[in-house]
Amino acid sequence: MASHSSAPPTGLLGNEVTAPPPYNRVRAWIVTAMIVTFMVVNFADKAVLGLAAVPIMDELHISHRTYGLISSSFFLLFSLSGLVVGFVSSRVTSRTLLFIMTLTWTVAQLPVLVVAAVPTLIAGRVLLGAAEGPAASMSMHALYKWFPPHRRGLPSALQIGGAALGTLVSAPVLTWLITDHGWRSAYVALAVASAVWALIWWSVGHDGPFDDVRAVRAGKRGRRNPQAAAAPRVPYRRLLLTGTVLGSISSAFGASWALSLSQAWLPSYLRTELGMTPASAATTISAIAAFSLVLLLTVSPLMDVLKARGVTSRWSSGAAQGIAVCTAGCAMAAFPFMDATVPRQLLIGLAFGTGAVAVPLHYMTVAEIVPTAQRGAVFGIVAASGTLPGLVAPSLTGHLIDAADTTASGYPTAFLISALVMLLTGLLAVARIRPERDAERLAAAGITGR
Repeated sequence: MASHSSAPPTGLLGNEVTAPPPYNRVRAWIVTAMIVTFMVVNFADKAVLGLAAVPIMDELHISHRTYGLISSSFFLLFSLSGLVVGFVSSRVTSRTLLFIMTLTWTVAQLPVLVVAAVPTLIAGRVLLGAAEGPAASMSMHALYKWFPPHRRGLPSALQIGGAALGTLVSAPVLTWLITDHGWRSAYVALAVASAVWALIWWSVGHDGPFDDVRAVRAGKRGRRNPQAAAAPRVPYRRLLLTGTVLGSISSAFGASWALSLSQAWLPSYLRTELGMTPASAATTISAIAAFSLVLLLTVSPLMDVLKARGVTSRWSSGAAQGIAVCTAGCAMAAFPFMDATVPRQLLIGLAFGTGAVAVPLHYMTVAEIVPTAQRGAVFGIVAASGTLPGLVAPSLTGHLIDAADTTASGYPTAFLISALVMLLTGLLAVARIRPERDAERLAAAGITGR
């Protein structure tokens, strides 16, 4: 091979820029389809307890506070497992991680089928939360192994869109199962769906070429791989304290607050406070999910277009996620006091559907400043921090409802607190997310890590 007299170019973090690995379009989109389906099952698992809340509370004679604790128990190990698996992802393939997760989802549905009681409901939700904590971040990490950075907008939107699609599909299907065949039948259906997905994934879900872990392993076996050259490692403390990562965690926190509230309490609120039938409540939840899906499939690819036209990431994806959370917070504060049916439903859609935009965008902004070899771990940390509201929001809401004179006065208080949290976190995201600035600062500091 001919030698070059000039030094190789370097990237923002000081690593050598090498020839990109080959992009396999067909395989990349097969994996994308599998990961979208993975997210559909993932969010159907999350939604089932909320959809079955009324019959479960009636059958087991449990209070709003107890139900809130059951719902929050899902997040007891959720953030911790997301953090731990994030670091494990640098040593274990995404294929193996996602396979183990989905098999665990199957097992987690079984306790309540054996004995329907509060302890078994909690046990199943804790195990399910532990297995689903890393799901969003690790499936995004697996997806990024198949796409170069400039092609990640649409796949990212589709991955998160799988969450909205999961709610869109599961709300009517699971409601039908719950209404016509009992709430246990929904748990059986989800256990089967998880097991089937795991078996298919083991056959097709291999890791892609844009993977520093694979590159390093290849180097250890004596094969030359361009990705293995001079990949920097930045101290995690320095990465996590950048404004971009802190702002991204903040936007995810606000979006997660609305999401956990929606999954735990929105079905019950629609039925008991707005007088909807189970079918009407399911239709409303599906409509909100459809709205989120449209936003996700529109906004994330638009961010790629804006970046291609020279708009900085601070404004194209950073400000966008903060504004989305703020918009949802304003709607959250308004809809409990709206009497007109149509405006109230529109505000409910904005409150619980708009924040979803922040989820793919916060991964995209974080990915811009994090070395690829550390991306899985940082994604795990960001996901663990951003999803902490799941521990608080459902149980706090149950406590507020039981403590109020009537449920009709308890719900508005919970929604106002949620609105305040979302407004504060959204504003923080707008102010702090600056990927270009933070990447330049890391490069200027000459950080290589150890």
